[in-house]
Amino acid sequence: MGEVSTIGLDIAKSVFQVHGADVDGAVVIRKRVSRAKVLEFFSTLPACVVGIEACPSAHHWSRELQALGHTVRLMPPSYVKAYLKRSKNDANDAAAICEAVTRPSMRFVPTKSEQQQSGLMLHRSRQLLVRQRTMLSNAIRGHLAELGIISAKGRNGTAELFKIIADEKDGRIPAAARFSLDVLARQHAAIAAEIGAIEKRIHAWHRSSEESRRLEQIPGVGPIVATALVSEVGDWKEFSSGRSLAAWIGLVPKQHSTGGKERLGRISKQGNRYLRWLLVTGAMAVIRYAWQHGARRLWLAHIMERRPIKVAAVALANKIARMAWAMMVRGEQFKEPRLLPAA
Repeated sequence: MGEVSTIGLDIAKSVFQVHGADVDGAVVIRKRVSRAKVLEFFSTLPACVVGIEACPSAHHWSRELQALGHTVRLMPPSYVKAYLKRSKNDANDAAAICEAVTRPSMRFVPTKSEQQQSGLMLHRSRQLLVRQRTMLSNAIRGHLAELGIISAKGRNGTAELFKIIADEKDGRIPAAARFSLDVLARQHAAIAAEIGAIEKRIHAWHRSSEESRRLEQIPGVGPIVATALVSEVGDWKEFSSGRSLAAWIGLVPKQHSTGGKERLGRISKQGNRYLRWLLVTGAMAVIRYAWQHGARRLWLAHIMERRPIKVAAVALANKIARMAWAMMVRGEQFKEPRLLPAA
């Protein structure tokens, strides 16, 4: 039995499971370590390869273990599952991680820096608050609909409802109902103010980032999308091509091919859900503008003629991701594609 060279680390809230093997694959270490003693334990080991399933806290432990001289590789949990033997428990999970990290075909997740994670916290906090604001809007609309008060869709319609709630002379709303609706309206206003504060921080970060400002040159990419791309992707050279980036986001067709016959379906929906949502939303804004003012980009004009709007939006989002990869890897500015004459 030799010296440990590879370790599978199954992280948790309090107790971590360690599974170590030597160069021949023989088990050298199999033990549980408390959270407080993890760094002390790894400081006594020689430099080795440490595999961890990728999760939010995994990036913190990756940075800490790399500071001790170890080589840390993060892996998607779905890729590790294939190496799990029999029942699932911490010991078997650590053993599966230890085996998976040695596979030459394994795909790894780059370790995020503290700055990247801080930027993502801004985006995730904003996303949570936006969902809560939408829930409050829907609740207010539903309650007023019970009283026969209906408004138009969108923010303008919601603003009309707030005016009705604030008008105490409006006899359509009973006093008890007005009290409940006023509570929801105040909560909606408070959340909207917090969203605005977060967006100010995102815009300030965008102005200070050269990469983010360069990405904003792409049609359909604003400060929110640009900063999200910079935070999520990190090292653009981790992807071999723009298509690899689009596939990682989940903007490529799902395949069910066999016998040399290709069958392509809808987009896979795997990958980064948040980036996919932002890119498709940005693409829809470009398409709406094209419908109103005419599409001057030849490629976009052709696909809008042949495909439904949502399909065209996903195709455009895929193209935006590819353009972003090319700009970041090659250090280029955005180049306007071939334009059609103005209508």
